[in-house]
Amino acid sequence: MPPPCCHNGSVDRSKDDALNRTKTPGSDFLQLNIGDAPAGGRAEWLAGRLRRAIADGRLPVGSRLPATRVLAGELRVSRGVVTEAYQRLIEDGHIAGRGRNGTVVVAAPVGTTTATLSPPPAAPPAPGAPFSGAPGPEVFETLRATPARIDLSPGVPDLTAFPRAAWLRAERAVLRDLSASDFGYGDPRGTPALRLAVANWLARNRGIKADPGDVLIVAGTAQAFGLVARVLRRDGIEAVAVEDPGSLGARQQLGSEGLRTPPVRVDSAGVRVDELRATGVRAVLLTPAHQFPTGVVLTGERRRELMDWARSGGLVLEDDYDSEHRYDRPPVPALQPMLPEHVCYAGSVSKLLAPALRTGWVVAPARYREALVTAKRFTDLGNAALPQLVLARLMESGELESHLRLLRKRHRRRRDAMIEAIGRHLPQAVVHGAAAGLHLTVTFDDEFDDTDLAAASLTRGVKVQPLSWHTRLPHRPGLVLGYAATTTTLIGEGVAAIGDGLRSLSGPVPRTQA
Repeated sequence: MPPPCCHNGSVDRSKDDALNRTKTPGSDFLQLNIGDAPAGGRAEWLAGRLRRAIADGRLPVGSRLPATRVLAGELRVSRGVVTEAYQRLIEDGHIAGRGRNGTVVVAAPVGTTTATLSPPPAAPPAPGAPFSGAPGPEVFETLRATPARIDLSPGVPDLTAFPRAAWLRAERAVLRDLSASDFGYGDPRGTPALRLAVANWLARNRGIKADPGDVLIVAGTAQAFGLVARVLRRDGIEAVAVEDPGSLGARQQLGSEGLRTPPVRVDSAGVRVDELRATGVRAVLLTPAHQFPTGVVLTGERRRELMDWARSGGLVLEDDYDSEHRYDRPPVPALQPMLPEHVCYAGSVSKLLAPALRTGWVVAPARYREALVTAKRFTDLGNAALPQLVLARLMESGELESHLRLLRKRHRRRRDAMIEAIGRHLPQAVVHGAAAGLHLTVTFDDEFDDTDLAAASLTRGVKVQPLSWHTRLPHRPGLVLGYAATTTTLIGEGVAAIGDGLRSLSGPVPRTQA
């Protein structure tokens, strides 16, 4: 309902004078200072300030004004001054009472433009825009923001399966048990509860024996390797070798900290340790359990070669990004237990629950632990405590294992649907990495630019990543296709569209099945 009319102005002024003697009036809302108002004209002055704020967009259509009692208290005036000002704008048609929802802006003065609470989205990038040049640091955000009917980008689990009910139960339990002091600044290493839960999780699922004191909680593996890179630079290490093909994002993360990232070839047995030795670097970033993007597993022989290299003074940065997702093979052990003082292990819940949680962990060699904690402390004082405590409950209660079993069933069905669709619509493609993970990589013998195929797919409403984003050494053209976050029906339609895009290219001449 509209606010009531004002009281007598002379009475208002006598009350205001008494209040002003004890406190300087003013409001954070629009930085209003009642001292600027002329004597006897405060309601008109306030109405003018509100009208001007609506006209210039500081109060966009849909925004809510403070309650009359609240604004009157902040300005140290009677409520009647505010209600009269509001009434004038109601009569002008600029604001309206919405009952329990308060008083909101409903129209701007004629001849003005104003922002809205939900501004219209910016014009979408032109189809193919993410693939128009060399991928820069913003390329993944650009691709995510590009509209498409079907998203086959790699690296995302089935987000519709997020265990909302279990999370809410755990969150309520955490809030019920927290004391007031628990809402203060915490330990930059992470909450003791989550560090213990992670240590237990790693022991159960990855064969890693770590004390909770060895675990550092971070904002995902991206921050993990950013912090590690910073510490390594201070230790005199200027380069970290990376797999090729290998994650563009990881390479960009290391490069942003000033490290060189010489590429080392990956073959069917994993990283070529002989070529790693030839680089002369002291550190290497690997994805040994499910190499990104090829999906190969580092073989036992290569592991032994790698450990020999590490014992001679090397450091392995182990990115265990999606090892929990496996379908047709036994679990692959982590490298960290083989040589813990030469392996810096990192994992996260981005592929287990959701990237939005931004929660991961690092188990580093003893010589780097304190330096990493210091780097984390001066980066953000530590991750938010409440999500850590909720996650710890999910881990310790068995809910996370239950969620993982559900995901494996869904992901397996979607992987099978993608393999079947590739066989039908891309019979000339070779499929890599099908036994585990959240994506497949397909390669082609034909000579063409795979960014052209990615762009052609995007014009047909399908988002994919070209393999060339993740390579610097000569390699066959290909695509990296995520299947976990898309339904089987859309997977089939998406692969069919990719096949249509391939046929539209002038370079390749697709071979048919024999």
